[in-house]
Amino acid sequence: MKGNSKKQIPPQRHTPERSCIACRGKKAKRDLIRLVCSTGIVEIDLKGKSAGRGIYLCPIRECWEAGLEGNRLEHTLRAKLTSENRQALAEYSQSLPRKRENQS
Repeated sequence: MKGNSKKQIPPQRHTPERSCIACRGKKAKRDLIRLVCSTGIVEIDLKGKSAGRGIYLCPIRECWEAGLEGNRLEHTLRAKLTSENRQALAEYSQSLPRKRENQS
């Protein structure tokens, strides 16, 4: 008897995970914002497809502030940030929400 009375369960798809360089938290790749360094300029890569060395940050202001202080971004990207580039990233971080108190 070859009757399949049980329902087939589709295989669960793999969800790529990445780590935020500021808080070191692992999250799904699509839940993080990618920064990419190409030709010496650090840019925000919203689609996640740009060529170049990339890093990930959580979409909350505290992670961006932690990433921008010191040389954490420069060290991870292996590139120097210009003052204009750092200012542009800081301005973008101001548009991000603050971490909620009940969020971990």
